[in-house]
Amino acid sequence: MWATVSWSRAAWTRALLLPLLLAGPGYCLRRQELFPFGPGHGDLELEFGDDRVSPALELSTALHFFDKTDIHSVYVTTNGLIAMSEPPVKESHPGLFPPTFGAVAPFLADLDTTDGLGKVYYREDLSLSITQLAADCVQRGFPEVSFHPRSVVVVTWESVAPYQGLSEDPAQEGKRNTFQAVLASSESSSYAIFLYPEDGLQFTTTFSKKDKSQVPAMMAFSQGLVGILWSSDGAYNIFANDRESIGNLAKSSNSGRQGIWVFEIGSPDTASGVVSSDVSLRLDDGEEYDNEDYDSVTSLGPEDVGTTPFPYEVLRRGHTGTHSTRRVFSPRRLATHRPAGPPTERTRSFQLPVERFPQQHQQVIDVDEVEETEVVFSYNTDSHPTCANSRHQCSVHAECRDFTTGFCCSCVAGYTGNGRQCVAQGSPQRVNGKVKGRIFVGSSPIPVVFENTDLHSYVVMDNGRSYTAISTIPEAIGYSLLPLAPVGGIIGWMFAVEQDGFRNGFSITGGEFTRQAEVTFVGHPGKLVIKQQFSGIDEHGHLTINTELEGRVLQIPVGSSVHIEPYTELYHYSRNVITSSSTRQYTVTEPEQDGAAPSNVHTYQWRQTITFQDCIHDDPRLAAPSTQQLSVDSVFVLYNQEERILRYALSNSIGPMRDGSPDALQNPCYISTHGCDTNAVCRPGPGTQFTCECSIGFRGDGHTCYAVMDQRPINHCITGLHDCDIPQRAQCVYTGDSSYTCSCLPGFSGDGRACQDANECQPSRCHPDAFCYNTPGSFSCQCKPGYWGDGFRCVPGEAEKTRCQLEREHILGTAGVGPQQHLPVGLFVPECDEHGHYVPTQCHSSTGYCWCVDRDGRELEGTRTRPGMRPPCLSTVVPPIHPGPSVPPAVIPLPPGTHLLFAQTGQIERLPLEGSTMKKTEAKALLHAPDKVIIGLAFDCVDKMVYWTDISGPSIGRASLYGGEPTTIIRQDLGSPEGIALDHLGRNLFWTDSRLDRIEVAKLDGSQRRVLFETDLVNPRGIVTDAMRGNLYWTDWNRDNPKIETSYMDGTNRRILVQDDLGLPNGLTFDAYSSQLCWVDAGTSRAECLTPSPPSRRRVLEELQYPFAVTSFGNNLYYTDWKTNSVVAVDLAVSKETDTFHPHKQTRLYGITTALAQCPQGHNYCSVNNGGCTHLCLATPGSRTCRCPDNTLGVDCIERK
Repeated sequence: MWATVSWSRAAWTRALLLPLLLAGPGYCLRRQELFPFGPGHGDLELEFGDDRVSPALELSTALHFFDKTDIHSVYVTTNGLIAMSEPPVKESHPGLFPPTFGAVAPFLADLDTTDGLGKVYYREDLSLSITQLAADCVQRGFPEVSFHPRSVVVVTWESVAPYQGLSEDPAQEGKRNTFQAVLASSESSSYAIFLYPEDGLQFTTTFSKKDKSQVPAMMAFSQGLVGILWSSDGAYNIFANDRESIGNLAKSSNSGRQGIWVFEIGSPDTASGVVSSDVSLRLDDGEEYDNEDYDSVTSLGPEDVGTTPFPYEVLRRGHTGTHSTRRVFSPRRLATHRPAGPPTERTRSFQLPVERFPQQHQQVIDVDEVEETEVVFSYNTDSHPTCANSRHQCSVHAECRDFTTGFCCSCVAGYTGNGRQCVAQGSPQRVNGKVKGRIFVGSSPIPVVFENTDLHSYVVMDNGRSYTAISTIPEAIGYSLLPLAPVGGIIGWMFAVEQDGFRNGFSITGGEFTRQAEVTFVGHPGKLVIKQQFSGIDEHGHLTINTELEGRVLQIPVGSSVHIEPYTELYHYSRNVITSSSTRQYTVTEPEQDGAAPSNVHTYQWRQTITFQDCIHDDPRLAAPSTQQLSVDSVFVLYNQEERILRYALSNSIGPMRDGSPDALQNPCYISTHGCDTNAVCRPGPGTQFTCECSIGFRGDGHTCYAVMDQRPINHCITGLHDCDIPQRAQCVYTGDSSYTCSCLPGFSGDGRACQDANECQPSRCHPDAFCYNTPGSFSCQCKPGYWGDGFRCVPGEAEKTRCQLEREHILGTAGVGPQQHLPVGLFVPECDEHGHYVPTQCHSSTGYCWCVDRDGRELEGTRTRPGMRPPCLSTVVPPIHPGPSVPPAVIPLPPGTHLLFAQTGQIERLPLEGSTMKKTEAKALLHAPDKVIIGLAFDCVDKMVYWTDISGPSIGRASLYGGEPTTIIRQDLGSPEGIALDHLGRNLFWTDSRLDRIEVAKLDGSQRRVLFETDLVNPRGIVTDAMRGNLYWTDWNRDNPKIETSYMDGTNRRILVQDDLGLPNGLTFDAYSSQLCWVDAGTSRAECLTPSPPSRRRVLEELQYPFAVTSFGNNLYYTDWKTNSVVAVDLAVSKETDTFHPHKQTRLYGITTALAQCPQGHNYCSVNNGGCTHLCLATPGSRTCRCPDNTLGVDCIERK
């Protein structure tokens, strides 16, 4: 056992780190083994500086690149890139990928040679020695190819520095990179050879001038723009674009030799993408590790030394099948802004990839809340899913079996898991996640707070060893966390070695569960709560985990070491719940003082509850034994003070209770005769005595336990335990207590429990030259053959195809894909709507990435989201106006009282409120504007005016609620105006523009416009004002860095208010009476609120469908939902939905605001006489600022505070 072996600290560290290394043990490339370079070999030298581009290097033999055969010159840049044409000035520094020009990028990053910080050499070499050296490299990577190059381009980046920006990063001080790119060409083909010598890559990130932050470098190829009728992104390949894979380029290879990477870049096989070599790195190529310290800890095989696995299949020479295609078509782009492409590939892996079948149609699940964070899942079997219609929920490495009540998944032979998630048995596993904590140390009254800390774990399944590292842990708490090996021990339990008839955590849960644990230090006050959420396997084949630590821990002096003896722990299993508890000891040895190192033994009590989703249909006899024993045979804990890294290493196995354990006494806790509730922990006492204790989140005497929420009224609409017709025909409306009503949806008739489709085609509403098709709840019209139109208006002739339709035909025709054929892997084909317009949200069927496009199909910068998340894209195309009785574009006067106003495409509706109750039967249209796409709404309670943003114009308009014609107040210099807010005291209007990435202010008539912010904005949307205090709040759903920001109304004191745990924050509302800021998030599916001063954040409601906008009134929130096309009321006091309104027009709902019957009382410093300002008066807390509008040349304006 580890505890009895006397090892040096260095040996322990090597033993811990070795299994975490991603590069295989091989013979590293030495710098002297690079292709010869320097002035003595005829090299030209690139001018010193930042973002430099060489003159054209003319080639004697044409370079072949993708499908081109006539490239006669290349350009070399400072930034680790060789261009096939001269890069535009605006693309001289690294930005969004792919670029508009053809590119070969061995290390694409913002590099700098200013003041002689490194050099860049380049030349074309025709000598026999160099061409033969290139041929040898290609032959090693492509043994089946006979290649005889005539021309070799050698480019060397020697000791180049990272661009640091205005503020230098001390961690990169003195770091330099050396690498080389070689392009070898024959008459018929070209190859690229990348060389990364040992210690050649000392940094993997550089400061981005665009993102203003450190971003990873990239190894990639891009074809550039292609097309004649219109330009679009050609094929491109990204082989490495994160810190891990970039850092391993010198340690790994695709050609069999560490540090050397070979790619076929120009031949008949590369029209659809670069072809990577596929020669495995042989272990016998390298040196042997003779240190017995290593052998006694672990033995590395090829599967242990891989880097990040390929998420997609690799294109190899000669393969023409659809599954070997790696071409990735990027979406269309803006003329001057191009979004980053998805990571199409990663560095070559020597581990079999763990596949996860995309779960596109989730099983319906009921969720019962347990305290604040615990959830208990159970299948909803009302619809009786079967393997035939739900097979996609099983892993591709699982078989599906039907039962009388439903179906279950089970992993096939050679794989382990719960059927929904399966991994190859014996394959090493990686776990990645984040850790945040708020922990008091000892008796300190001030907590140590840390957030967004990385956790990485590596597991050798064959021997149950888990190695966990948590980075950037503050020194103030690092040593005090050493005893908490169970933080990483949960990973050891998941992949513990299984004895016959026993199952580890992953085979039971599939890595999808919630864990809550409590640690109580005996003899010391307080406790520590550990909350962990495991979310299964991500797109890279890694398990994901989020960890929260909160409470108090015992203080351990800096420099101490902690020793934990091997221990056992009993796990008690029941449906969906696993519990365990134990008492553990650990020894703290403090730093040596006066020749002595004092040591103390401490004890803590451990208690945990794990909740997961079990398959209730299977034979219960196949479940895990009700009690299993986890044996942890060795425990190693270490805190590296210099690196601030906390490390845990454990060796785990799962099996029966051992002889000598308390079970020898036949304690009822261990032989399952205790009679405790399934949601209780059985705690053994002396002899055969025991006690039952309800698990976390449950209450009772232990023999009978009930969930905390069982005391609340049951909302049958949420649980699904109602007798309304199916959701496609009826809605269930919760009416309080445990009551509900059923009503048929528009287009159906009946009592709500049985609804029949109404035939809207009787009489037909379509054009005489069109067919009417009745559909469930609706109808559609289609022009007859020989006519074209939308079915409501048909004219003779054939319809002209739209841009989207032409593009689809072009791509499908080029790829040779017929109407009924499956798309090749990697091929992007745009989606058109029924009218031929681009669908505003486009998704790549192979990668799962989604993004927004404009009316011309060009991707909107900053909208691309990760797989599984759809961005809240807005359509800028006005739907066709159907002929019928004309509706005047005038406001229908608003009755007295308070109303909700919400926008649908082409109209604004009003919904009266009685108290906080929606008077749904009195909902009516307020304004018809069929030529607009209205997004944001704001209400002026002084003049009773409604303001809106229109993204189809684009424009900003307003109308009086007393009636009359609407007017447009702004129509120039707008991109995509979305959120809009109003300061009714200062008489100013604020709005966000997500196309121009800015926030502006103007007077209420649209005059005196001024840009407040135009930096550090990507997708600004929701915006609200705190008129009395002079504050401004807005959301930015930037998919890389979502945030909620605030500033004073004059634009000063800008700061981030909320940044953590956001997804796609859309809607925002501020209640002037409670000073509470609330928002809805379509990414996290939550409604949350914040009291700004002092900051106090709380989750109001979770598991929303797809919220877009939100407003508040009284104690309620009201939000619009894209999934259900409805307005939903939420009671803030009890945190639950109380009512839902479905407009008759079932189209997408956008902005919502509250039209108050009277203004909130109060004033700001702009309320009277415009604050004494000549132009814009912008309120601030306790004061105001006088500002001039932009472009005020010749205007007599005075700015002052």
